[in-house]
Amino acid sequence: MTDHNETDVLVVGSGIAGLASALAAARGGADVTVATKATRPEGASSWWAQGGIAIARDDPEQFKADILAASSDTADPDAVDVLVENANEAVEDVLLETLDVEFDTNGGTEDDFDFGREAAHSSNRILHVDASTGKHIHIPFLNYLADHDDVTIRDGTAALELIRHEGRVHGAVLESDGDFEPTYAGAVVLATGGIGDLYPRTTNPTGSTGDGIAMAALAGADVTDMEYVQFHPTVCVASEARSASDRSGEAAEEGPFLVSEAVRGEGAVLRNGDGERFMPDYHEDAELAPRDVVARAVKTERDATGEVTLDVSPLDFAGEFPDLVEKCEDHGVDWTDGIPVAPAEHFLCGGIDVDDRGRTTLDRLYAVGECARTGVHGANRLASTSLLEGLVWGLRAGDDAAGREVEVIEAPELLERDPELPERFAEEKFHRLRRVMDEYVGLERDPDDLGRAMAVLRRLKGEVDAYTRTRTSRSLYELRAASVTSLLIARQAAENEESVGCHHLVEEASADGDQAPEPRADD
Repeated sequence: MTDHNETDVLVVGSGIAGLASALAAARGGADVTVATKATRPEGASSWWAQGGIAIARDDPEQFKADILAASSDTADPDAVDVLVENANEAVEDVLLETLDVEFDTNGGTEDDFDFGREAAHSSNRILHVDASTGKHIHIPFLNYLADHDDVTIRDGTAALELIRHEGRVHGAVLESDGDFEPTYAGAVVLATGGIGDLYPRTTNPTGSTGDGIAMAALAGADVTDMEYVQFHPTVCVASEARSASDRSGEAAEEGPFLVSEAVRGEGAVLRNGDGERFMPDYHEDAELAPRDVVARAVKTERDATGEVTLDVSPLDFAGEFPDLVEKCEDHGVDWTDGIPVAPAEHFLCGGIDVDDRGRTTLDRLYAVGECARTGVHGANRLASTSLLEGLVWGLRAGDDAAGREVEVIEAPELLERDPELPERFAEEKFHRLRRVMDEYVGLERDPDDLGRAMAVLRRLKGEVDAYTRTRTSRSLYELRAASVTSLLIARQAAENEESVGCHHLVEEASADGDQAPEPRADD
């Protein structure tokens, strides 16, 4: 381990939440370091966001009502107030005035925005850039901060462990190119994104291993609502070369890709393998029902008829969504015949418990974005609120984090005294973990299966813990984070006996009462 670094505010992660935190902290006079595993823009979840960013416009009360309804009235009303009341101002300040993001318009003046609508929204309120909104926000945001005198961005850099003492966080141990060093900070903001690597099919970028959640939990921070894992209902599955055991992510064409909810908002309909439109049978809002409802309906119809396709013939798909047309072509999908879709892990509604400023239950530790549980989403997230939540809470956390003094204490010792692990060790363990999460802790859960999942995941975590005591590598610590986060999801799912939102319980037993077999260790 090399000597240490110091910074006023350490932000871990480079999505919109982390970048907003860095911007606000720098505006508050802090020297900011952004440490991110990503080595290109695509490494952050925000880059992948398609649909857009919702704002309150001139009807904040209806926006709040839509968020609460989508959550099955489980969202925290006070947190929703924070989101809705700050939405317009945050977007105006950062995205329009500071970054000059060119959202789609109706061809008139530049503020004549083409507001879109997505599932469970009662009106058109979503700002977007075609179906690639995330990258049109993320790239200029990264460029703006890269040129900022008070912000240092360290890409290809992972946080392995928090430095803490007696309930206070003092920094984190960072890894870059195999070198480990403690970085001390007046405050640490975790903005590490989602948990996509825990499931075989996901809309998240590779590297979404729940790092921030695991580090915070291991340090003693409260973690809440982990059972609420949202699955997006319309992910193109024509090509699934990125398998559960090899999500290298080197080329987007290798894996499934998300088909924005905005497509259904413009009139696309879902059809089963028999060519029948089925969503009106499941919900009065049909294709625009809440995500959890649509995702389960798609799974049910796929199981019954073998296939579900998104029929885009009711709209001018090529004219309105040229980016998605290009994706279809890259994947060899003839969208005129319907786009084959299936649910995929998309967003974690729970996470590190925080208040309205992103403060966790540990002093000087903040969490924002998908790794945080603000209470806004409850049991199910309303479409196009993730970028907004990251922006609003990022700004508030960064502003609050500035002005803290750096205190250097003894950092945890990361040992490297044993030989390196076998080449495919982490890959094989990840395959086992994803198999368990997919079969037992997926879109639908059986209480008995959740118990089996916890048993497997506890053994896996024990194996990984044994190795991390004497070896240090990024892949090993990512595996530790994934095992800790998976176990938290399974445990909190087992503790919640109520089906609500993303957490849907089913009772399944075989005719002779036999239990379902546990996945083999080598699966």
